[in-house]
Amino acid sequence: MNSQERLDYIRIAEAIEYIRENFKNQPTLEDIAGKVCLSPAHFQRLFTAWAGVSPKKFLQYISIEHAKKILKESTLSDAAFETGLSGTGRLHDLFINIEGMTPGEYKNGGESLSINYSFVESPFGNIIVAATPKGICHMAFADEPENAFRTLKEKFPNARYSQMVDRMQQNAIFIFTQDWNKLSEIKLHLKGTEFQLKVWETLLKIPMGSLSTYGDIASKLNNPNASRAIGTAIGNNPVAFLIPCHRVIRSSGELGGYHWGLTRKTAIIGWEAAKTYRS
Repeated sequence: MNSQERLDYIRIAEAIEYIRENFKNQPTLEDIAGKVCLSPAHFQRLFTAWAGVSPKKFLQYISIEHAKKILKESTLSDAAFETGLSGTGRLHDLFINIEGMTPGEYKNGGESLSINYSFVESPFGNIIVAATPKGICHMAFADEPENAFRTLKEKFPNARYSQMVDRMQQNAIFIFTQDWNKLSEIKLHLKGTEFQLKVWETLLKIPMGSLSTYGDIASKLNNPNASRAIGTAIGNNPVAFLIPCHRVIRSSGELGGYHWGLTRKTAIIGWEAAKTYRS
């Protein structure tokens, strides 16, 4: 992402924040464009180029009523596990293989691990991505690179770090460019409890362009009273976007929380809906 693309995303994010806060009033194109100090025609072109749909259609995708419609028509319990763009294979088979860390690796803070990390741009801002020889162990949006790396080191304080791009990272980043031929090459090397791993694996089964709720995931895990614990596990998701915790919202249709900010969550949900509905 070059400097102009970065500026474009900042403007889009500001527009999305305005849409998110005012969607009940159904703001016009002129209202939104004025908020980001652009002419309606320029803003329409810029937004459509980024999201693939008009601001009006995007507004529909992220409204509560549309979210309720998606939940009603395609919940986790009855959804076909298609990616939406690839059209082939189950998401959890095609997408990611989870390899939990050994108890020793978990306990010693990654003492035996060599971790490569890098900073790359995504459609939703800068991210940090890190990998062991087994797979991606960490991925997060990194608005402040120093703090992002500090968070990574806190998770694996005894690991050896090298700032470099490796094949594991490259394969993971292809998800943002929609190179679906690379999905089977993405591997995860995750640090989590058995319960967390089950929750994260369940999230993988939410199709792109669909949404689910905390309660629906609890039912899927045969633990209907675990919504709060599930929310905590979702909040501890160590690999942003790859494990789609952004696709979990409240049963009311409201977005709920997101570790990396509601504006970014709104952007991702709308972007994925646009890509799916265009396919």
